[in-house]
Amino acid sequence: MLERNEAMRVFVAGASGAIGRPLVKHLVARGHRVTATTRSPAKADGLRGLGAEPVVVDGLDALAVGQAVARAEPEAIVHQMTALSGMNDLRHWEASFARTNELRTRGTDNLLAAALAAGVRRFAVQSYANWTYEQTGQAPKTEDDPFDPHPPRAQASTLAAIRHLERTVLEAPLAGVVLRYGNFYGPGASEPLVEMVRKRRLPVIGGGAGVWSWIHVEDAASATVAALELGRGGVYNVADDEPAPVADWLPHLARLAGARPPLRVPAWLGRLVAGAVVVSLMTRVRGASNAKAKRELGWTPAWPTWRDGFRTIAGEGR
Repeated sequence: MLERNEAMRVFVAGASGAIGRPLVKHLVARGHRVTATTRSPAKADGLRGLGAEPVVVDGLDALAVGQAVARAEPEAIVHQMTALSGMNDLRHWEASFARTNELRTRGTDNLLAAALAAGVRRFAVQSYANWTYEQTGQAPKTEDDPFDPHPPRAQASTLAAIRHLERTVLEAPLAGVVLRYGNFYGPGASEPLVEMVRKRRLPVIGGGAGVWSWIHVEDAASATVAALELGRGGVYNVADDEPAPVADWLPHLARLAGARPPLRVPAWLGRLVAGAVVVSLMTRVRGASNAKAKRELGWTPAWPTWRDGFRTIAGEGR
């Protein structure tokens, strides 16, 4: 196992996203040599400016991915590929997540096949911790708790893609790390959220009892680096220290953003207007505990609570 301070060649797939950019920055600052992929040629110079070697490649193109990994000769790969930038349509969940689900299935298969062919020793992937967990029993949930056996129908394909991603990586003959991030906020991640809050398009449904876990993108990046440098496989919830019900965090964000208080609607009306997924998110999810990541990775979030962290995004979306 490499020591934490030993430099590696790291291949970051999906490096131009909200988590990819701070991740590249953190890896370079730690002395690692980074190859960073993006689908957009226009974003290549930005990655180069962060100190990475940019590569323009589509994660669903198996041949191109294999060639890019072979040229980079990485010791570690981080899979951060999604297609969620700017997403603010929760009602049409299946359509919004269709490409991301492909990247979590076919894209993961492409990247992992390239990793094994190139002799990569460790492979970290972006997963998710919040609505994925069973929505009964204790809160917050730990990594040992099961996924929801009965998600809303519109979320079933997304949960199946997450299961595929995690199972494929954890069963591969290398050190597979699954990072179940909380809800991202920070530069590049929270603008759609703030916009919805300002337009009062995000109501408190029912009692707002759904418990959400949050993570600043900088903290998500630092936890990812810690997991890579540790060099062993496992599953980690990466979230801040304060899972919180919607009834707490949503009005708080509205106040910070100078918006009117969020609307409050009964669950039956929320289901008619916004759909079953949104009602589930607002009333049933249970949040995620970060205790294992803090204990085993030696990691602590710089923003331990969304209460303080939200101040960094309150001016976004104006």
